Amino acid sequence: MYTVMRVKSLGYLLMAWLAFVAAPSALAASLPDFTELVEESSPAVVNISTVQAEEPSQANSFGAPNLEDIPEMFRHFFRNMPELDSHPRRAPESLGSGFIISEDGYILTNNHVVKGAKTVLVRLNDRRELEAEIVGADVRSDVALLKIDAENLPVVRIGKARDLKVGEWVLAIGSPFGFDHTVTAGIVSAKERSLANETYVPFIQTDVAINPGNSGGPLFNLDGEVVGINSQIYTRSGGFMGLSFAIPIDVAMDVADQLKAQGHVSRGWLGVIIQEVNRDLAESFGLDKPAGALVAKVLPESPAQTAGLMEGDVITSFNGRAIALSSDLPHMVGRVKPGTEVEMNLVRDGEKVSLDVVVGLLPEEKPSLNMQPEPEPATLSRLGLKVEPLNESYRDKWNLRSGVIVTEVSEGAGASAGVVSGDVITMLNGKQIQTVEQFAEVVDALPTDRSVPMRIVRRGSPLFIPLKLAE
Repeated sequence: MYTVMRVKSLGYLLMAWLAFVAAPSALAASLPDFTELVEESSPAVVNISTVQAEEPSQANSFGAPNLEDIPEMFRHFFRNMPELDSHPRRAPESLGSGFIISEDGYILTNNHVVKGAKTVLVRLNDRRELEAEIVGADVRSDVALLKIDAENLPVVRIGKARDLKVGEWVLAIGSPFGFDHTVTAGIVSAKERSLANETYVPFIQTDVAINPGNSGGPLFNLDGEVVGINSQIYTRSGGFMGLSFAIPIDVAMDVADQLKAQGHVSRGWLGVIIQEVNRDLAESFGLDKPAGALVAKVLPESPAQTAGLMEGDVITSFNGRAIALSSDLPHMVGRVKPGTEVEMNLVRDGEKVSLDVVVGLLPEEKPSLNMQPEPEPATLSRLGLKVEPLNESYRDKWNLRSGVIVTEVSEGAGASAGVVSGDVITMLNGKQIQTVEQFAEVVDALPTDRSVPMRIVRRGSPLFIPLKLAE
């Protein structure tokens, strides 16, 4: 009996040992093997170095840009390396990455890698160094197209970013800190991310380790196809924190084709200023949930005005695509060819409305909307606000047709909603405000059981805020 039990015990131990030994092999078998992808794709990835034009007013004593001038949260991870000897002073050198998209020498990289460069040098996989011409660059998408004088070059295969799935494995090849052809891998964390001041790119978010020098390098899927250009990181320290952002290759190739054909990029334009719809605003506009793009201003003589779009409309879909966040709308519009007619769905006064709009051409420069008000004495209202009629000075400065000027804010619903002195109230609870007397009538009729929308113009910028009176 003892012998049988001992044999069984030894059998269990053997099985446990075999399971322990087999576990790493099983785990390894479940992870992707990147070796073939790297061998195939690395030859088409290049190192890019530039000599920048000297700008003493923007450099510190080491010839490097002041970090205070770079936004902390969303900063391009390309940086100029400091010079230890500032006498004599050299033009800053920068490092980045890129990839070859045609056998005759066209290369994609980031605009910020080559911006302000006097000379751009491309180092190939075979160690050749060639000077590159900047064919064109687009600031809004942060894409640049370069050209070197060479033939029969290795090229990457172009994929489709829209086919990516969250959780899918991706791989980056670049030159972080100047270490050529460094390979890092991770997964797609999210798609169509909108970042601050980057309204025309629906970024791919990943957790791939990206560092200074990876800028402009390719992001590959497991099929060895380029699906993005590594462009930005979210960081507090300047180093990798697990939040990396890539420009979708669909966007980049469209930009490259336009740069190659015409030297600049044409984008669609609607002509509206929009804002996010939060929970209180959704309630005030009678929406089921906080989603869509709230139209705070319709620019004069714009495609939106021609189509009949109105301030206070909430755009819920554009060209057949739903709008979850207001930041979704700009890159949807931007990718539509100017002159194309598309359908918009929106909510107006609680009712669903459909409009057809002919998308225009995005102007090179935005009109200035930042002007300072000139407060004067006023008339008291029920909201704890003092207001006065809109004068000619304000009309001319901000191109306003109607409204009342807030000249004093005391405790009350107005202050709670965030109204400040100098704001111009142009709409309240769906009513256009024409006079102080009418404003008082609208305020007297306000409900106390729910939020209502108030449209203000602050220093030239339109904004909707939810207003709720205490019971």
